[in-house]
Amino acid sequence: MKTTLDPDDPDGAASPAQPPARERRQRVQSAQTGMTVLKGLANLGGRASLTALAAHIAESPAKVHRYLASLIDEGLVAQESGSQQYFLGVEAMLIGLAAMRQVDPVRIAEPSLIRLRESLDVTCFVAVMGNKGPTIVRFEEPGLPVTVNVRVGSVLSMLWSATGRTLLGLLDEPRVRAMAEEELAAAAPELRAQLDRDDPIGVLREDVRAAGCAVVRDTNLKGISAVAAPLYDYTGRICGVITALGATGGFDAAMDGPIAIAVRREAQAASALLGYAAAPPGGGAV
Repeated sequence: MKTTLDPDDPDGAASPAQPPARERRQRVQSAQTGMTVLKGLANLGGRASLTALAAHIAESPAKVHRYLASLIDEGLVAQESGSQQYFLGVEAMLIGLAAMRQVDPVRIAEPSLIRLRESLDVTCFVAVMGNKGPTIVRFEEPGLPVTVNVRVGSVLSMLWSATGRTLLGLLDEPRVRAMAEEELAAAAPELRAQLDRDDPIGVLREDVRAAGCAVVRDTNLKGISAVAAPLYDYTGRICGVITALGATGGFDAAMDGPIAIAVRREAQAASALLGYAAAPPGGGAV
């Protein structure tokens, strides 16, 4: 009688040949287990001992060891000779790099914009930091849109828009600070009065970092309020901003209001799809 090797047999023993359908199921299960081992190693920071990895994925060390051996053969995992710890191999790195090259924050965030538009009936958009300042790159409007003079390609204020404040607070780049300082120097007295008198930019940055998002009421556009939250990439760097806006009279711009909660939640969900694993700084979790 013909026999086939069962990858999940604790002894690695041969078993009677199985019908094609059952053999396919076993192969699928074997592949799933292999992926569980690989993802478990990634979840542990990309490096772990056999014991820690087995405990993490709730499998026996003997079983995990067999799958690690196969993953090593494929270059997806390697083992350090000194500590005997396992770590992600070159092939895993190449797969990750290929995936990261396909990551587009605008494409990833588009479903979030649609959900915000449909659930809250608000205008929303994604903006990124451009050469001239925060620039809208994707725009969604509800059935009865709010009349605003911004569209795809519009450059927003660094100090007076929720989008700009989010970037100013969370993006540590000299050019961002320089743009804010230029705006502040040219601002009308009534606008400057809205900011801290002694350290207007510094206090604004601290406020955004503490909240994990930014809100404005009648600052950038009279009669318009907005809430903005950051998008983070896999390195933890802010790569964009999701913003929702509406007429001040019917738009709840409170930090703990339903719109701010929804915007932060969608930004966090999109960031996770961009490869960001940690919680945003400043307690922006909902």
